[in-house]
Amino acid sequence: MALRKIIEIDEAKCNGCGLCVPNCAEGAIQIIDGKAKLVDDIYCDGLGACLGHCPEGALNVIERDAAEFDEEAVIELLASQGRTFTPQAHQEPVVEKAPQHPQHDHHGHHGHGGGCPGSRMLQFDKPASEGKGEAVSSGDIEIKIKPQLRQWPVQLKLLPVNAPYFKNADLLVTADCVPFTYPNYHLDLLKGKALAVGCPKLDDVQLYTDKLTQIIAENNLKSITVAYMEVPCCQGIVMAVETAVKRASSSLKINKVKLSLQGEKI
Repeated sequence: MALRKIIEIDEAKCNGCGLCVPNCAEGAIQIIDGKAKLVDDIYCDGLGACLGHCPEGALNVIERDAAEFDEEAVIELLASQGRTFTPQAHQEPVVEKAPQHPQHDHHGHHGHGGGCPGSRMLQFDKPASEGKGEAVSSGDIEIKIKPQLRQWPVQLKLLPVNAPYFKNADLLVTADCVPFTYPNYHLDLLKGKALAVGCPKLDDVQLYTDKLTQIIAENNLKSITVAYMEVPCCQGIVMAVETAVKRASSSLKINKVKLSLQGEKI
């Protein structure tokens, strides 16, 4: 044990969004029971690369007695997760200040608070008259579809595991190209569902799998639909959902919706 810099996590502030997890190169932080946890002191190098990625300001680097950082243990930990270790430059941590702009709460009111507006959790309460989802025409030319999005954020990396909109929900996991390809996405797929969006080609599928496992295990979902493109790389998001369902010991059947590049269901 020695006095050194190490991460401290304020669980009262942590909302379980998981943004800190992929930004810890050593795998020292994991989401456990809906909160970010330091797995073991030996995995944390104290550099604080994760700090600026917490929208709630729950992370801080402190000095305390802790076991020495063990790079070999980190390599073994990441190898068990199918990841490799890339050491960070040894420099003082830089903490990004969260913007202090007014935020909208889920009722549409203004409020003040720390955190990035792009990742702050919102739940949209829609009047019953706006939630039916019919397409309505405006004149003889333009067709308008009432939006069916009920939450923010939508990117899987940013989603809080224990967000209220996941409780007893029908979950739609969507490859991020699908809404651009499928014209009837809002009414046919998104209507009435909680949403998680990702790209298996550009992002970490293992992170997707871990996050989905927690969402499925902790929210008593009613159903899971995965919408993806016909291109081979898009199969990765299907595999992430399938693996997550197994890891969560869920009996839910997965409704798979495959789209052609021309926006037709296959």
